[in-house]
This record gives sequence, C-alpha cells and structure tokens, in this order.
Amino acid sequence: MKTATRPLQAPTEAITRPRRRTDRSAILAFVALTAPMVLGLGLFKYVAIGWSFLLSLSEARGTITIGSWVGLDNYEFLLRDPGFRSSLVTIVLFAVFIVPVTFAGALGLAILLHRIRRGRALFRTTFLIPAAVSYVAAALVWKMSLFNGLPSGIANTVLLLFGQDAVPWVATQDPPLYWVVLVTLRLWLQVGFYMVLFLAGLQAIPPHLYEAASLDGAAGWAMFRHITLPMLRNTSVAVLMLLLINALQAFDEFYNIFSSGLGASATAPVRPPLVYLYGVALGDQNYGVGSAGAFLLTLIIVAITLVQGRVVGFGRKD
Repeated sequence: MKTATRPLQAPTEAITRPRRRTDRSAILAFVALTAPMVLGLGLFKYVAIGWSFLLSLSEARGTITIGSWVGLDNYEFLLRDPGFRSSLVTIVLFAVFIVPVTFAGALGLAILLHRIRRGRALFRTTFLIPAAVSYVAAALVWKMSLFNGLPSGIANTVLLLFGQDAVPWVATQDPPLYWVVLVTLRLWLQVGFYMVLFLAGLQAIPPHLYEAASLDGAAGWAMFRHITLPMLRNTSVAVLMLLLINALQAFDEFYNIFSSGLGASATAPVRPPLVYLYGVALGDQNYGVGSAGAFLLTLIIVAITLVQGRVVGFGRKD
C-alpha cells in the first residue's frame, strides 16, 4: 500500500532576517586597543620617514631641523663618494657569498634532520637556539672569546693543537682573515632558522611521491632533483629573499667586530652601507647626507629584491 506524499509547499511568508545590531562596546574596545599602536606607528615610523626624506633634500649639519633646500645634492654627493661606493661593493660581495652558503647549509641540515628517526626534536632545538641570540651579543662572543687573537682563544687553541701559531683574526688584513669571523658568525646565527623553514617544507612533501619514484628506479640525486627541489620551490624562494634582504642590511656584526670601546668603526677595513651611514649621520652629524644614504640603500635593496624575485620566480604559479 502506497502512502501519498504531501508535496512541499513553498513558504508563503517572506523570511525575515534578523536585523544586525551594532556592537558599540566592541568597536570602542577595538579603537581603545589599536589607537596607541596606530598613533605610535604613524608618529615614530611614517612621520619619521617623511621627516627623514625632507632632511635628505636639505642641508642639515648638526641639527635635525630642516635646513636650506639643496635638492638632490646629498644623493649626488653620496653616489660620488668613494667611501659609500666601497661600502656598496663590500655588502654585495658579502651577500653574493653568504646567501648561497647559508642556503646550502640550511637545506643540507634540514635534509639530514628529516631522515633521522630519533632525536629530531633535540637536534632541531639545538640548531634553532642561535637564532634567538642577539647579533650584538654573538658578535662580542666571537670577538672576545672565539677569535680574540690570543693563544688562549678558542680558535687559536685549535690551531695550536695542530702545531700552528696563534692568529690575530680580526686584525689580519693580508689575507683578510676578519672575513672568517664575519662569515662564521652570520652562518651560526642564521642557518638554524632557515633549516627549520626547509624542514617544514620537507615534511609537507607527500611520501607517495618518493615511493613511486623508487618503484621507477630513481634514487639519491634523481629524487632530490626531480622531487625535493621542485616541491621546495616556494620555500626556497622565500628563504632566498629573506637571506638577501638580511645580508644587505648587515650592521651589528660589522660594527661590533671592528669597533673599539664606544667609538664607531671608522678605521674598520670593511664597512657595509649601514655602518658607513651610521658614521656619517651620528659621527659627522650630517643628517642630510645620512638620510639620503638611507633612501638610496632602500631603493637599492628594493630593486635587487625585485630582480631576484623575478629571476627565482616569486609569485609564479606551479
């Protein structure tokens, strides 16, 4: 026996949606919590940037008030300044070396750590701890303990074990052994952080890709080239961009390694742009030229980053 089904009837009454009520207390709480941050951000960042731009177009020696208008003379002076151009060459060479070495070291450590089954958390934490150390503190440790140039220094102690004489690492300019101090310090501070980024990318690769490649006879370098590297493309692009920006903004290790006491590193054998401009602005009290240098350096970093992003395929769809 069939039972008659009653057809569904369309609602005859229009569905009335509840009227949204404005939660004024939530809006007031949002404004009260964010207003100090927005005010501070606008005052100490954007207003400061605008004031610095005006300083870069004026004669400002010994004062941060806007002086006489000089237009682009400060920019032209810096571009002709051998000291500033030398600092640009220094930081480019530093970036050309430190970026690929840090990239390879972080990727290699991540692959090794990804393969081990036990103790992964311990090793990951051990390598990541240096990323939490201040650049200033690390530079002082490198300068005063590890590479202090004394026979009791850690690096010289290792050399003495192999029958070598003690080396004044920071003071030796021929050959420029101070680069050993600068490079090892930057590697120690950065490799662990970028290793964690690569490790997260490796753990996101589906295992069945490796299993299928293994069935096809692939192994070792073939798997790394055709599976690991393509799957890590987005992570690699982000790491390369961060490494390049950090390298071009190098300041703390160069300043603290070569500084003596509280003085600036005016006699340092190499100075990156930020250290050079620090000396111009706060040492020579020439805030107009110092501000112009800050904007020049920003434009250079943005241009290089855009070119690098274009080359490595930043934003490109898979």
